[in-house]
Amino acid sequence: MVESRIALIRAPNPSPLTLTGTNSYIIDCGNGEAICIDPGPPIESHVEALLAHCERIRCTIIWIALTHGHPDHAPAAALLRERTSAHIAAHEKSGVTHDRSLRDGDTVGAGDVALQAVAAPGHSADHVVFYEPRERALFTGDTVLGEGYVLITPPDGDMRAYMQTLSRLSREFAETRTIFGGHGEPVREPAVKLEEYLEHRRARERQIIDALSGGSKTVSDLVASIYAQTDRALWPAAAQQVLAYLDALEREGRIRSDRAQAPPVYTLS
Repeated sequence: MVESRIALIRAPNPSPLTLTGTNSYIIDCGNGEAICIDPGPPIESHVEALLAHCERIRCTIIWIALTHGHPDHAPAAALLRERTSAHIAAHEKSGVTHDRSLRDGDTVGAGDVALQAVAAPGHSADHVVFYEPRERALFTGDTVLGEGYVLITPPDGDMRAYMQTLSRLSREFAETRTIFGGHGEPVREPAVKLEEYLEHRRARERQIIDALSGGSKTVSDLVASIYAQTDRALWPAAAQQVLAYLDALEREGRIRSDRAQAPPVYTLS
């Protein structure tokens, strides 16, 4: 068995949404070169931890690859570049300062590693995942997590695009051995996880349709019904999820909204 050259180094930023913290990854690419995926929030001790790992394995970070620009994943890129002179690669729509804009199918290479960038809209418009074929590893950022589910917040987040991304990953990367998500532990049964994620989204959508079949509802009505067993502190996030489903269903003509009312009311078409 080939020993993994992938190291997970977790940022000290735990919260209800970041779980135990944001996962950063260092890939030992050989020839004294390394790639860092998602260096995380701008926490000096975390940057030091990334650099200390590279010192231990005698590698220099050549590329910093960003899955997306959210503040728990990307800001440390600037700090890390100051310390290493590494180049930053990010999606072509990314608002984060970067040296190379990535499109679907592009590769980021160092040593004998070539990361394939896969456009992965849904959680955000600027999201990519990276596939490393040597270890059949998929670095999914906030598209797939080690535990729990992903927050989709309109307008940057798009539920239908997200479900299409999950379907694509399941279809085109069926050979994946491990998913390294942006939070939580590595996923050792990727196919099972992706199907679980898809079914969770389908089930939640059915719940919304069923709730609306009983009459018009506001987002708050739907949250109170569907998320009754969820900690109320998470209801604002749940409201964003519900809104993402409603936006998708309304674009498809399956529901309609009355935005003249405040708050808006949603009804089956």
